[in-house]
Amino acid sequence: RLADAIIALVDNYGYEDDGETLKIYMAREDLANLSNMTTSNAIRTLSSFCQEHILTVDGRRIKILNPEALRNISKFG
Repeated sequence: RLADAIIALVDNYGYEDDGETLKIYMAREDLANLSNMTTSNAIRTLSSFCQEHILTVDGRRIKILNPEALRNISKFG
């Protein structure tokens, strides 16, 4: 669900000039609400994505390192 929400953000807002960082900045709680997850589950899932080098999170900024992996998680997760 979180992967779906992040992909929707990419589709709706796009990337900054670096081609990796989302143009919209979101708090973890807002991401959780958007993906219909508890905040603690969303944070755990984000941490898992970071450990798998799919994305990085810096405050409210999300940088997607591996969009293909994120889309695969969205399809099959």
